[in-house]
Amino acid sequence: METTTELLLVVAVLAILAEVTYLVAKLPRQTLSKKQGRPILVDTSVLIDGRIISVAQSGFVTDTLVIPRSVIGELQFLADNADHDKRTRARHGLDIVTELQNIPHITVEILQDGSKANEGVDERLLTLAKKHSAAICTIDYNLNKVAVVEGLTVLNVNELAQSLRMAYLPGERMLLELVQKGQEQHQAVGYLPDGTMVVVENSQKNIGQSIEVEFIRSLQTAAGRMMFAKPIEKPVQQKQPLKQKPAGKKPVVQTQTAEAPKVYHSDKRDHHTAVKQRPFAHKQPQSKQRPSQKQNQPPRSSDHEAKLLDLVDKQ
Repeated sequence: METTTELLLVVAVLAILAEVTYLVAKLPRQTLSKKQGRPILVDTSVLIDGRIISVAQSGFVTDTLVIPRSVIGELQFLADNADHDKRTRARHGLDIVTELQNIPHITVEILQDGSKANEGVDERLLTLAKKHSAAICTIDYNLNKVAVVEGLTVLNVNELAQSLRMAYLPGERMLLELVQKGQEQHQAVGYLPDGTMVVVENSQKNIGQSIEVEFIRSLQTAAGRMMFAKPIEKPVQQKQPLKQKPAGKKPVVQTQTAEAPKVYHSDKRDHHTAVKQRPFAHKQPQSKQRPSQKQNQPPRSSDHEAKLLDLVDKQ
């Protein structure tokens, strides 16, 4: 009997220990696991954006991704109470959390810091990053600036995408030195400063020269990146003949001199008639005198003719 009782007690103790171990494993963690590497706190904007999945699948994320419970709470709040567009994006962010947890070589932890951050999610992330010496993964411009001011490390997905974009887009131009022949007979090859190969069409005759090219397209493969371009032909400026003005005759300016009318003195009667027809250049001012009896009398015809003759003789 005693042996049976002892066996039952041992089994009961083992069962209790197993249950306690299971409960401890399932309890929410309030501290980060002490693993090699630096924990990365994931922001709400990164989960809504979704490009973190491609970065994680490429194998460049080797540290532990830590998603605070307050970030998931904000996504849940937006998925329930926001407008249609924000609800769709918030639900997409919740799906991104599940996809991150399903990636085999990525360690994802949920930090139980509370389902709601009264001071704001951004302020909560800054506090957690200082407390656990973690980096912040975000694409929020303002949070990025504040974290840099606080001396924290920021992993910005937008800056990563900007660094990986093509140095030259289709349609842009540059001066390129052609150094060797291409695979085709009409092709020539040059290289960008970062080592990217540029294949220029119809430029084999320009090998060893630097010409201006325009990029057509780019090709990204597992072996590397390659770009294609075409030479820019400068338009030939044709010299236009100078337009000669038609030789015309110079206008002849005719100067006319006013001649004084000739007066022929044949007799007194003709002379008197010419004087009447001749226009006078000016009239002599007459002095104002008081009227007298002689002036009031009408002038005689003989006196009038005598005055006219005297005037003509004076002129």
